[in-house]
Amino acid sequence: MQANRQSRQPASDAENVLGNYGMLSRRHALILGAAGFFLAGCTPDQPIVEAPPTHTIATLFEQDRFFVAHRGSGDNWPEHTMQAYSQSVQHGVSALEISVNSTSDGVLVCHHDQSALRVTGKDSKVAELTYAELSDLRVDARAWLGPATALEPIPRLRDVLDRFAASHVIFIEDKQGTNTKALLDLMDTYPDSTAHFIWKQPAPALQAAAASKRGYKTWGYFMPDAIPRLDELAARFDYLGVYYTADDATVRKVVAHGKPVICWEIHTRSDADRVSRLGVQGLMCSNVPYLTTSTTESRDRFSTGIRAAGDLPWITDQGWNAQPVIDAASASVVLDRNQNFSYRLGSMGPVTKEIYSLTFEMCWPKELPSELLHAGIAFGQRDDTPYRVLVPSTVGGYHLIIRPTGELVLYRRDPGNPAGTRLQTITTSPVKPGEWMRFKIDVTPPSIRFSRLDGAGWAGETMDREYRGGYISLCKDYPAPVPVQFRGVSVI
Repeated sequence: MQANRQSRQPASDAENVLGNYGMLSRRHALILGAAGFFLAGCTPDQPIVEAPPTHTIATLFEQDRFFVAHRGSGDNWPEHTMQAYSQSVQHGVSALEISVNSTSDGVLVCHHDQSALRVTGKDSKVAELTYAELSDLRVDARAWLGPATALEPIPRLRDVLDRFAASHVIFIEDKQGTNTKALLDLMDTYPDSTAHFIWKQPAPALQAAAASKRGYKTWGYFMPDAIPRLDELAARFDYLGVYYTADDATVRKVVAHGKPVICWEIHTRSDADRVSRLGVQGLMCSNVPYLTTSTTESRDRFSTGIRAAGDLPWITDQGWNAQPVIDAASASVVLDRNQNFSYRLGSMGPVTKEIYSLTFEMCWPKELPSELLHAGIAFGQRDDTPYRVLVPSTVGGYHLIIRPTGELVLYRRDPGNPAGTRLQTITTSPVKPGEWMRFKIDVTPPSIRFSRLDGAGWAGETMDREYRGGYISLCKDYPAPVPVQFRGVSVI
């Protein structure tokens, strides 16, 4: 099939222009369109604009570490939409990961689940919907990305490939497992297709052989239940995949096979750094702008109604309802899960100054928890590993908490110590439901000073210097179903 594809003879430019435009192949349309775009912008009085780089499988794996936009970077834009793919490309990724389903009338679309329910609210299988019916639906990612997130259509695979297949590497997966021939036939129609497409599938699936026969590289990803068959299945693939929650020993075992390894789905800088240290080359990433830059925000962005890149709940694989609610009207975020919960403000980290002030406001909007329970803010973490008060963690730091009684306490919590060490306690006025409290933390190399600003100027200070990392988390430190609300988080 590959040899036949390479032997096709293109129609001449004159034939295409004079009457056969409707028969112009996608290969030639892409090539001629790209050439026309760059030539049209050049005049004798203007410098020639260089074409953007073309990313191929060869150039991708030349890099010591590379990023693939998982679902088009679903932590930042509605997953598997043209907006997500376009924004990921604008943020510099070399590769996109695309899941594919087919509608009842045979149209291949970019969509992860076999059901439309999770992302559109329509409780139907994609395979039972016509493309016209699916076109009326919209990807609604507001629960994950914030209430101001736009609703986006589900794109046809053909339209996405027309836009990106000539310039980027595409990891492509048949989620239904029934579209192998149709998908490979479509891939074959693109220029230099074997230089740009990588066939992606669960390691135990059987379609890789068909892709290999057509000259495509293959990536087999290993879920936990497939790891016991690693030695048997790894030989089928050019590249191997390991899940990001795998322990170090498992990651090393996959890497030891000597084939390039790509880890999915990476949400945090700490996970990226961990698997890179273990020998993983590729990061299939859901949080592209956060992982590929070190830009930090000086204050929260709750007022925008859009979740800032890097702001994530402590756990990312329990569905969209794991995200706390952003209330743009009050410029706040509400932690309302019925569990001990933390929310990492990765967008504001790392704070790199030796001397800075951290300010925030907090309230219990409807009712107070019992007087021994508490909430507050954690800071000083060396990286963005999840930090949950009263739960053992691998990362240390400080947390400032307040109880409904008004007791304000600064704790230091060392790795492995769930309770923490009480450093300083001050008594402030009792908390009232719906009343916003204001706090300030002043960090210097030798000391930490903390204060409550909405009353008599209560303040405390400690000379503890153990942790001066730059990451921050908002914390609801109890499982009771009593929400707590934060706003006005800023670093000065």
